[in-house]
Amino acid sequence: MTPDPTTPAAPAAAPDLLYTAAEDELRAAVRALLDDRASDHAAALARAEAGGPHDPALWRTLAAGIGAAGLLVPEKLGGQGASHREAAVVLEELGRSVTRLPYLTSSVLATEALLGCDTDRPAVAALLGSLAAGTAVAVLAVPLTLGPGSPPPAAVRDTGGALDGSVTAVADAAGADVLLVPADTGLYAVPAAAVTITPQTPLDLTRPLARVTFREAYGELLAGPATAPAVLERALRTGAGLLASEQLGLAEWCLAETVRHVRGRHQFNRPIGSFQALKHRLAQLWLEIAGARAAARNAADALATGAPDTDLAVAVAQAACSRAAVHAAEECVQLHGGIGMTWEHPAHLYLKRAKADALALGTAGHHRTRVAALAGLPGPQA
Repeated sequence: MTPDPTTPAAPAAAPDLLYTAAEDELRAAVRALLDDRASDHAAALARAEAGGPHDPALWRTLAAGIGAAGLLVPEKLGGQGASHREAAVVLEELGRSVTRLPYLTSSVLATEALLGCDTDRPAVAALLGSLAAGTAVAVLAVPLTLGPGSPPPAAVRDTGGALDGSVTAVADAAGADVLLVPADTGLYAVPAAAVTITPQTPLDLTRPLARVTFREAYGELLAGPATAPAVLERALRTGAGLLASEQLGLAEWCLAETVRHVRGRHQFNRPIGSFQALKHRLAQLWLEIAGARAAARNAADALATGAPDTDLAVAVAQAACSRAAVHAAEECVQLHGGIGMTWEHPAHLYLKRAKADALALGTAGHHRTRVAALAGLPGPQA
């Protein structure tokens, strides 16, 4: 039936920015686990400096015990059949603890890429089931800085049935079992054992990077050249939208920890938090984080509901949350005074994660440009 052009279109549903009871329960479970098993930042830093992988026991508990790894995977494929809203809650808690786990890379980016492929194919369904069960870790073999709307990478080429090339700055590649590789003839699943993975020195030790080199590496074709770009774009868009929640959790921890410190630290026989200048700085930060929270929740809700303005919601969330996370981490270091500058206090871990996240999946400038384009207000051409 052809719609009557004189009838006004139904207004779009308002986004739900609040947390449901189920999301609060999931948050409590994840936070209790991380408080119990990942609150020792010194031990985590020592493990990262030694070049060790993520804690496999902690990953199994989060991925399989709580079922967080399969939140985005439908139940018929072995997952939890939840939505991006629940995955966003998990990422908030992981950002709050800067835990070194491959959740963003495997349970979000790689999982979303596989969901964009034909899930009726046994190879796709089997890999999705393994990721949802936490028995395998997959990463998307693209630079961590690649954002949605960017041209597909052309670093890997199909040379007669085998892949050749190299990709730098691939996050969590060293601990992966499978690499999802965008090549010129489609998207391939390549076993990690078939490639050379060379660790690189990252700014953020809690999210290791590596160069992945392919030399006559054979893999399973998951999506052909006609569909692979859309699959990659879907993964990058979801990753950028949910990364905002990780940045939100990080910013909230920095604010809470800084307020706790300035209330307990005394100077001139009074808490330093009682000085007006510090009150103003923290109040401004609170306002900035409140705005970032709304933007991050809007992006997660848009991804979950398939809202028509999802691209815009993701771009706004990244532009807002990148700045809020970096600002909160910088204030945390500065307002902790001398102790904030030391290796013993975890503030530097949060600052490095915030700085690295600000580059991941597109910079704030990249997303502001997307906002302008999506709003029909492109900037001047160079």
